[in-house]
Amino acid sequence: MEDVGPVEAVVRLRSGRAPERVRALVGARVDQDASLADLGRAERCGARLVVPEDDEWPALPLHALTLALGEEPTEPAGQSDRTRAPVPPLALWVRGTARLDELVDRSVAIVGSRASTAYGEHVAAELGHQLGERGWTVVSGGAFGIDAAAHRGALAAEAPTLAVLACGVDRPYPAAHGALFHRIADNGLMVSEWPPGCAPLRHRFLVRNRLIAALTRGTVVVEAAARSGAQATARRAQDLGRPVLVVPGPVTSALSVGCHELLRDEDLGAVLVTSAAQVLEAVGRIGDDLAPPVEGPSSPRDGLSDVALRVLDACPVRTGVPPDRLAAVAGCDVLDVLRVLPALELADLVEWTGTGWRLAL
Repeated sequence: MEDVGPVEAVVRLRSGRAPERVRALVGARVDQDASLADLGRAERCGARLVVPEDDEWPALPLHALTLALGEEPTEPAGQSDRTRAPVPPLALWVRGTARLDELVDRSVAIVGSRASTAYGEHVAAELGHQLGERGWTVVSGGAFGIDAAAHRGALAAEAPTLAVLACGVDRPYPAAHGALFHRIADNGLMVSEWPPGCAPLRHRFLVRNRLIAALTRGTVVVEAAARSGAQATARRAQDLGRPVLVVPGPVTSALSVGCHELLRDEDLGAVLVTSAAQVLEAVGRIGDDLAPPVEGPSSPRDGLSDVALRVLDACPVRTGVPPDRLAAVAGCDVLDVLRVLPALELADLVEWTGTGWRLAL
């Protein structure tokens, strides 16, 4: 396709003039032409085919796949297998009224385990809701567990969300998410590389992981077991130069083992995040999306000088004592004690009992 274009590529495949290795990859499908049937199914379900020549084609995000593909070895024996190769998609089937390029311009992937815990689903939903409130698109795979929680969180914020499927956009998988997919199509987009009607084969989930990583500015892993598709998506994101963000979980949870392993991998460079603000600090534009520093609860003692703190510690709880006694306990001059006592009294930290000073009750 890169050498001769899509039309000539099909002509050469059909006529047997394509390179032998390419014809071997196509196999028995070389004589099949379901184009009109695919477009008919798409029209019936309200979907469309988006190709690189279209205005809404997300060329900039997907260019990362082209760059990654350029790093593949030239010899076929050393190249990645077909399910893991960083190959740009030839076209995308899209269902929904929003523009694909606009939704993925400010988008974050949230992925995780299907067999999630209540903790993981709560965190994913909160992240999805907070990102949606800030005008960011949540991208996930529409599966059970973390994916569904992230989508629902974004929908609860009345924000668009995007589901990248491993089957046709007209085929709800899992079937229990039929209503969720309708809401996603109404408010966002459903995207797939496979035509309408295609089944969710196992290898297609591995193939679509690279698309989730490529379309977004960063990937957040909420819960992941020791072996999981979420881990694979995170490593795809690293290969594409995208930030990998990880939400930690309980050290006793088997569903957070993968998250903690990602954080321990120094080569991966994963960043620990606990809020949407920290996610946006990692994926947003420099200077625009800084997360506020974490601050503890304020105390009247904040901002007191060293002498004031020592005088305050020297004050008894019950019986008032004179300033010279406070100076002896605090280890400072009486004049220093007399200088700080009025400020401590105004802050309601100490009080005069008539015979001396004590802590305010």
